[in-house]
Amino acid sequence: MFDIPPSRVLPALTGLSIDDLSALMADWGQPAFRAGQILDWVWKKKAGTFEEMTNLPAALRDRLAETHRLHALEHSRTQGSADTTRKFLFKLHDGRYVESVLIPANPALYGERSDRRTLCVSSQVGCAYGCKFCASGLAGFSRNLEPAEIAGQVLAAEWLSGERVDNLVFMGMGEPFANFDRLMAAIEIITSEWGLHLGARHLTISTSGLVPQIRKLADHPQQIRLAISLHGATDEVRDRIMPVNKKWKTAELFEALDYWNSRKKQHLTLEYILIENVNDDLEQARILASHARRLKAKVNLIPYNTVEGLDWVRPSEAQCRAFRDILKNAGVSATLRLEKGHDIDAACGQLRLKQETEEGIIEAPAKG
Repeated sequence: MFDIPPSRVLPALTGLSIDDLSALMADWGQPAFRAGQILDWVWKKKAGTFEEMTNLPAALRDRLAETHRLHALEHSRTQGSADTTRKFLFKLHDGRYVESVLIPANPALYGERSDRRTLCVSSQVGCAYGCKFCASGLAGFSRNLEPAEIAGQVLAAEWLSGERVDNLVFMGMGEPFANFDRLMAAIEIITSEWGLHLGARHLTISTSGLVPQIRKLADHPQQIRLAISLHGATDEVRDRIMPVNKKWKTAELFEALDYWNSRKKQHLTLEYILIENVNDDLEQARILASHARRLKAKVNLIPYNTVEGLDWVRPSEAQCRAFRDILKNAGVSATLRLEKGHDIDAACGQLRLKQETEEGIIEAPAKG
């Protein structure tokens, strides 16, 4: 399952909506209900081959196999860890790689049932936004993922793990809002009754701060959640580590978040990776607390994950706890997320970076 035919690249069924398939069936002279049958095999029954679609006529199965791939991803590798976090590496039709991470809920940290699972999904191959601490953009930006490649990660993760994914976070490789239209097409597939039928409230999109798209999502009718990769409470700090801040300063970003709050009921989440001697100063904590309290936002604090090729260092546990305590004492809901999967190249893009470097697709990034 999830193998790509080597001879040619065809459109994947995982990228088609019910309307797309209905139009195709009409063109082929097939009854309209065939579209629903096909999508049921793809998303509900998780068919691995066209031959498994036994309620379709053989001639229709043959024609689908001639004109379409069943899946857009080829499973390349799975890395598991002692805490049952798993990272999946997928090969794409053009030889590039993308990764997803399946994370079990930790009731001690999140207050959720331990049988709940969150999948971190990628939206691009590489990233153009160049956050200085992130592995995703070390080799630059290659291309946007197509809807079939985005939604296909969820289907593949469920098939490979044998487990239902309860929540999705679009905060893997890439800047999701830089691929907005394809991302929203994938979300339609993921949330539709004919697709994975996962409620929009179980989806979170993370952005480094693309202000126009924040406002655009605020006007979208689905109740999708929003997380901001903030990582600095002031322009001085964000300018140092997040090039996006040179285009949209914190004042513009927070104005967009005020607009979000005026349109949506879901609380914002502010993601904040703690990096020693960069953004872990306790004055940053006090400024962050002021922003979070005004925005009624939750804060996720994440000690920095070591990335090969980068010199950043995670703060001591005592410093991380002191930073968190300032937020909590200010009345902010703050979680210090002692990350899962630290033994499986946990930082976004690391596994893909290693694989593409080994294959000579990209050059090893220079250190610094």
